[in-house]
Amino acid sequence: MGAGVIGLSAAWRAAGAGWTVTVHDPAPARGASWVAGGMLAPLTEGWPGEEGPLELGTASLERWPGFAARLSAAAGLPSGLRTRGTLVVAVDSADAGELRVLAGWLAERGRRAESVGRRELSRREPSLSRSIRGALHVPGDLSVDNRALLAALRAACVSAGVRFAAERVDDLTAPAADQVVLAAGVGSAALHPLARVHPVKGEILRLRERPGTLPRPGLTVRGVVHGRHVYLVPRDDGLVVGATQYEAGHDTRVTVGGVRDLIADAETVLPSVAEYELDSAQAGLRPMTADNLPLIGRVDSGTVLATGHGRNGLLLAPLTADAVLAELEGEPLPVAASADPGRVLW
Repeated sequence: MGAGVIGLSAAWRAAGAGWTVTVHDPAPARGASWVAGGMLAPLTEGWPGEEGPLELGTASLERWPGFAARLSAAAGLPSGLRTRGTLVVAVDSADAGELRVLAGWLAERGRRAESVGRRELSRREPSLSRSIRGALHVPGDLSVDNRALLAALRAACVSAGVRFAAERVDDLTAPAADQVVLAAGVGSAALHPLARVHPVKGEILRLRERPGTLPRPGLTVRGVVHGRHVYLVPRDDGLVVGATQYEAGHDTRVTVGGVRDLIADAETVLPSVAEYELDSAQAGLRPMTADNLPLIGRVDSGTVLATGHGRNGLLLAPLTADAVLAELEGEPLPVAASADPGRVLW
């Protein structure tokens, strides 16, 4: 149940393996997956103490090129994958110190993050602010156009024979199925006691280029701006800017303060952003767990959980789909062991 990026990926893979699949969701390809920025960034999302998410995210990122190629072939549509890499930039000396901590932590784990000087930064991305105090180039962190991805996944599911049911399901015993895969994001908590997820609100902006606007960055740009984090993810027609993060229950209304902070921080990093058209402002609910690792695995003879992916649903889609299929086939995936739903969560 659930037709976001996780549910659709699992349904497509299961149908391709010979399972008869029905996806239950009154609003398929919407929710948090529709609002997402699209970063595939386990390295630049990382931080000391977050070794588990780093390892799981890296394992999924390694699957992304093959996943994207198979998906495009199955759907006859582009997957939306962009492989240009990521820049992380710092605005003041404290922000630059944060970058040094991140770079050192990644280096200790054999991950590549290259320090970029001001002159080289200006050559690579001339539209970025000249006041930036430091930068890291992380070529391994990629991005994906989330809406192109969702369109491809839905088309691939249809091609594989997946059936879509629009009725709302409030009880896991309601579907007449041998196996139920629960991938309902923040809605999962109401359907199974081990789906220990809570909503964390995130607001994003979609900006569209106008004639005469300076060229957008070619790479994803993550900024640390006086301690706050902002990202600018290129799209074919503009940028996605995100994301706020705070506890607000199930409220998905966009706040003036959230839009103000995103625009101010984005303009600090990329001054020309002020010339873009504000196409839309939206909020989504990330399904978070207490330890920032998802819940992926079998919880009883008829139920597999695939939820709690937090900020990283798009990143973790290939690995989660592999893990769900492995659970359905009775052969759990070792690399997903850290996401066991039965683990102790404080």
